[in-house]
Amino acid sequence: MREIEASYITEKVKELCMEANYDLPEDVSLAFQKAKDVEESPLGVSILEQLQKNAEIARDEKVPICQDTGFGVVFIELGEDVRISGGSLKEAVAEGIRQGYGEGYLRKSICHPFTRKNTGDNTPPIIHIDLVRGEKLKIIVAPKGGGSENMSRVTMLKPSDGIEGIIDFVVTRVKESGGNPCPPIIVGIGIGGTFEYAALLAKKALLRHVGSSNPDTELAGLEKDILNRINDLGVGPMGLGGRTTALAVHIEMHPCHIASLPLAVNINCHASRHKEIII
Repeated sequence: MREIEASYITEKVKELCMEANYDLPEDVSLAFQKAKDVEESPLGVSILEQLQKNAEIARDEKVPICQDTGFGVVFIELGEDVRISGGSLKEAVAEGIRQGYGEGYLRKSICHPFTRKNTGDNTPPIIHIDLVRGEKLKIIVAPKGGGSENMSRVTMLKPSDGIEGIIDFVVTRVKESGGNPCPPIIVGIGIGGTFEYAALLAKKALLRHVGSSNPDTELAGLEKDILNRINDLGVGPMGLGGRTTALAVHIEMHPCHIASLPLAVNINCHASRHKEIII
């Protein structure tokens, strides 16, 4: 049994919070360039150039990519042969979020749903833990902004709605969202499971390398079809017109009940932030 100190986890989560908010992943930057090369709208090209410049400044000067530094969403893969010593895993992660948002001068956005009183330190985070084989601990910190999260939806389709029903719901959701989620967006789609699991699948889909295809050829084809239909909407960068409404569509799927067809759409803004470490 391998032991990992809780204080070490806190230190790493703190670092991941700041890195995620300062340093846009390279795959997202490359997606900006790829989109710029095919964008037909001059205004759209100009916006994509500004997004690239913004990401460069944030990385070089260690300042947030966006003023909305997000909800601290943390995905953990915990090896069955790992023991956390000196504290609990959840408390260690929460302390890392608290320190990261404090030392990084990142905006604290978490509040009481009714009173709207800010918790002051961006806690509590949302933590998803998967138990896996082995003696390693994988931590992904994915700050999630409110604008794009607000445009996300979960629905329970009828089984007879089928693939066309899925496509129609996703494309309509993106069309109705317009410029609110700060396009170009990443669209995470969760199909199947249960009501809550579809939403988790959709959020996990956002963690994939931007533009990577699902290994299932049918799902890969569906991702491409939905992406084309979304970019035919003409919403464009920041909702001001153009072909680049979405940089990628990622689908994750799970078996579901015979009476149900759960579907979730989790939209991410152009600042698709996440950093990870394997301990």
